[in-house]
Amino acid sequence: MHDAPISSDAADAADAARKIVDTYLTVLMKPDPEGARRYVAADLRIRFTGGRAMDDPAQCTAFNASRYRWVKKRFESTDVVVGATPRSAVVYNRGTLYGEWLDGTPFEGNRYVDRYVLREGLIVEMDVWNDSAEWMLSRAQGTQP
Repeated sequence: MHDAPISSDAADAADAARKIVDTYLTVLMKPDPEGARRYVAADLRIRFTGGRAMDDPAQCTAFNASRYRWVKKRFESTDVVVGATPRSAVVYNRGTLYGEWLDGTPFEGNRYVDRYVLREGLIVEMDVWNDSAEWMLSRAQGTQP
């Protein structure tokens, strides 16, 4: 079944979902939370590492500002789960974070995975996992990750 053909509709839906997520993340990481709102539904649910619940891109920006002087994402892949349609898609984006901690110390290589659920071309769910908590703990203990 791995060689089963993918319909052009499914391929188009997957490509559109991938572009929405990549564009959203690029805008959000500028940071431009106002611009990022164009890609999300009014009932957006965001869950950060540790179960932190949010419902607006501006909350992501504020949370990042409490941890980092600045932070960016280096995308390694954006993958759409098989079965995407124009009405519904699940997308994973993974890569590494790089930037500066609040004290100005640079970092890179901090792994992350984000999961997005899209409905009708808008992001309705965003789950964020990364190694920042582990890295922060290591720094507090005087060791580097």
